[in-house]
Amino acid sequence: MFKYIAKRLGQSVLILLLGSLVLYVLVINSGDPLEDLRESNDPNRENRIQARIANMNLDLPWYTRYLTWLGGAARCVIGQCDLGTSRDGQSVTALVTQAASATLRLVIVATLAAIIIGITLGIVSAVRQYSGFDYGVTLMAFVFFSLPVFWFAVLLKHYAAIQFNDWLPAGQISLRTILISAAVIAFILQAALGGHWKRRLATFGVIFVIVGGVLFYMDAVEWLRRPAVGLPIYILAVIGLAVLVIVLTSGFKNPRVRNAVFATAGIAIVGYAVMRPTLMAERTDPETFRGATLLLLGCLVAGVVLAVLAGQLLGGFSRRQATGAAVVTSLFSSALAFADLMLSHWSGYLAVMPRPIPTIAAVTPNFYSTYWNHMIDTATHLILPTVALTAISIAAYTRYTRASMLDVLNQDYIRTARSKGIAERKVITRHALRNGLIPIATIVAFDFAGLIGGAVITETVFGWQGMGNLFRVGLEQVDPAPVMGFFLVTGSAAVLMNLVADLAYAILDPRITG
Repeated sequence: MFKYIAKRLGQSVLILLLGSLVLYVLVINSGDPLEDLRESNDPNRENRIQARIANMNLDLPWYTRYLTWLGGAARCVIGQCDLGTSRDGQSVTALVTQAASATLRLVIVATLAAIIIGITLGIVSAVRQYSGFDYGVTLMAFVFFSLPVFWFAVLLKHYAAIQFNDWLPAGQISLRTILISAAVIAFILQAALGGHWKRRLATFGVIFVIVGGVLFYMDAVEWLRRPAVGLPIYILAVIGLAVLVIVLTSGFKNPRVRNAVFATAGIAIVGYAVMRPTLMAERTDPETFRGATLLLLGCLVAGVVLAVLAGQLLGGFSRRQATGAAVVTSLFSSALAFADLMLSHWSGYLAVMPRPIPTIAAVTPNFYSTYWNHMIDTATHLILPTVALTAISIAAYTRYTRASMLDVLNQDYIRTARSKGIAERKVITRHALRNGLIPIATIVAFDFAGLIGGAVITETVFGWQGMGNLFRVGLEQVDPAPVMGFFLVTGSAAVLMNLVADLAYAILDPRITG
């Protein structure tokens, strides 16, 4: 494995070097960086030309400038990046640091959401092959795959932001909307769960009543303006999550996995009950914000470590499976706790931000408020661009996962497992899914790089000052420094994702390292 990783790292570094050289040459030959000054009538034109030549080192050969940039970029390994200056004399390192946090935050969230939703839909679609659900998912996948990102983003700005913000002050859900929404959700879920027509009808009726009741309750208490979750609902949600994880992994017949998962759920419930008052505390001093963030991350790490310990100590012969199931339970329990904290502060955020879904920028400029209001502000700015990027990626993940799962489900060893009487759940989750994910591991890397490219357009539509804006401005000004800063971050991230995908491929199929 070590030899394989070293080989992949060497190939990745070589790709970055060649890519940077090609991109640098293309940028410096794409136009004249002094064109705007040459056409200027400013009496100080010559001095400005000389200043720009000095900032961009235009008096040096191109290969000298490239090697200078390469030397500064190489120092990033020791934490001393020097990416030069832009044509206006600004530090590109500072510009990249600010822009990278916005873009990578957006792309990582979109990638994770697309992976979870797309793979889930692909698996269910493959299991329910040629059903109405399969046809519906296939149709929507092709529709979203064909959507131009910029057009879909504009639709989101109008319907999911402007009209939602106009509707939110009243916040009333009409009876017709409740009935239609409940019927649509019930129809989709009964198609996904499948079964004979009596079972489908019963499933439709139960889900219709539950969803309709929930929506009616939300309308009665104005839940969208004053959402309330609280510790009791959190406890029920974590228990339900633990049951779902057990069902999807080992089933209740394996006490080792069951005990590890329930122990992790118990730790999550007790830990959140103890830490919730501290985490809920309002912090208005910006100097304490960093400490609050570190506290949240510390709780997440502690939860994962305790989950690993629970899996190792209680897993017995099923230690590996128990550990994986416990870690999944811990991560999702942490996500539920974070969602509860955010929702608990939503009404306070609405008091200072009556139109909560923004259409431009990554954060609200000159916004001074409490810690949780800043967290909600950052999250709401992520919603629209994340949905725009995720919707396009979900289509690809759904189609690839469906095709991969169908290929695996037709293999002889799957038929053998079924003939032995193994439960269908175990056949899908334990035997088929692992092999079905092998091609998906490679696709993740390509999709991540594609999302970075799509983020250039998405950031333009939503007015984000991210890596896409840095890249666009650098090209327009024929300034290689910002463009190369964009390449260093996004190229390194794409290559790193490819390396992670190769490692995941090797874990899923150990023969590849042989």
